[in-house]
Amino acid sequence: MKGKNIKIENIRRLIKDLPYFTVINLSVIEKNRGYLKVSLSRMSKSGEIIRLKKGMYVSKNYLDSIRMAGKYNDYCEFISSAMYEPAYLSAEYVLAEHNLLTESVFNFTLISTNKTNSITNELGSFSYYTVKKDLFFGFKLKPSDNYLIYKASLAKALFDFLYIRKDLLINSETADELRLNLKNLKNKDIAELKKYIKKEGSKKMKNIFNWLELSLKL
Repeated sequence: MKGKNIKIENIRRLIKDLPYFTVINLSVIEKNRGYLKVSLSRMSKSGEIIRLKKGMYVSKNYLDSIRMAGKYNDYCEFISSAMYEPAYLSAEYVLAEHNLLTESVFNFTLISTNKTNSITNELGSFSYYTVKKDLFFGFKLKPSDNYLIYKASLAKALFDFLYIRKDLLINSETADELRLNLKNLKNKDIAELKKYIKKEGSKKMKNIFNWLELSLKL
């Protein structure tokens, strides 16, 4: 029993400062993966660690510490990409930050080259939308303390928002129903959006832009 207690304490010491960890990370102190999986399952059930997704965890103590430090939202933005790499924050999440949406957003929306997916855990709901590899751009790396956050520019977030809905936007009426606060766009944002529309190249996206352009009264 004493040996098992020592192993658990070793795990606790290792994970307390980690933003997330997996069984592989813990293999440096314990080679028996079966033992690690059982231990993590028990720690998860007791609430000592939080399951982010299958095989990926964070300690409750770590989350408590970043809440106290006022870094919880930065952490959530960071982990949203780390859980489903490669991915960057975009679409509704970024549009809401810039007040382009008339409705509140309560989940994290991201763009990925992986298949469309969603993850729900104690931190929130995370939605991942697929784009082709040649459209996986238009985001910046935002350092925040020990976190690296990948987030789209406003124009790219709007492009992604429209792109993942392009099959639903069939005329100007459906575009108007999005109720976007387009007046919050600056000229540089519109120019950047035009660049992305041109690169994507489809008639459908050009039509959607033209409908939005009418709303902007350019």
